[in-house]
Order: sequence, then structure tokens, then C-alpha cells
Amino acid sequence: MVTLDDFQKIDIRVGTVVSAEPFPEARKPSIKLAIDFGPALGTKRSSAQLTRHYTPEQLVGRQVVAVVNFPSRRIAGFASEVLVLGACPEPDDVVLLRLDSAVPNGARIA
Repeated sequence: MVTLDDFQKIDIRVGTVVSAEPFPEARKPSIKLAIDFGPALGTKRSSAQLTRHYTPEQLVGRQVVAVVNFPSRRIAGFASEVLVLGACPEPDDVVLLRLDSAVPNGARIA
């Protein structure tokens, strides 16, 4: 079990995908994302295993939810700076979380 204090240490924000491209070098099929989190955080990069449901073209302009305060991870030489969140109905199957309405980039999830 985690405490509320533990959960509140995780910084979860909304951002808009500004670019997306295939990532064939990754071990598992993935897409490289650049996500705008607004003036306070700027643009961050992520590698996400989204190829089962999304093409890079479908992701550009979409708002996503991501953890922005985990350490960066190197994936096939690419620095993934944030963890994009989604539901995983099966292994290697990610369905992105979706907002009911648009919010400003950088908005916190609480």
C-alpha cells in the first residue's frame, strides 16, 4: 500500500503532442514523442509503446497525461524524459488516457 503522501510526490501533468515519429530502433514497437507541457516545463520527449492503436500522425495535437518527475531513461540511445500514461488491457497494449475537455498544457493531475 502507498500513502497519500507517496502519491502526491508523483507529478502528473497534461501536455500536447507536438511531434511523433516511428522508433524502429526500440526493442519493442514504439513511437518517439515530443510533448509540450507549457511554459513551466517546456517540451519533453518520450518513447511510448503505442503502435497497436495509434500512428504518429494520429498523436500529433492530442493531449496526453504523463508523469514528469521520474528519472530519464535511455531507450536505444533515445532519452525518454516522461512516462505517458495509459491503460494496459494486455501486455504491450497501451490505450492512452483521454481528457473529457481540453486543459492548458502543464495542468496538474490530482
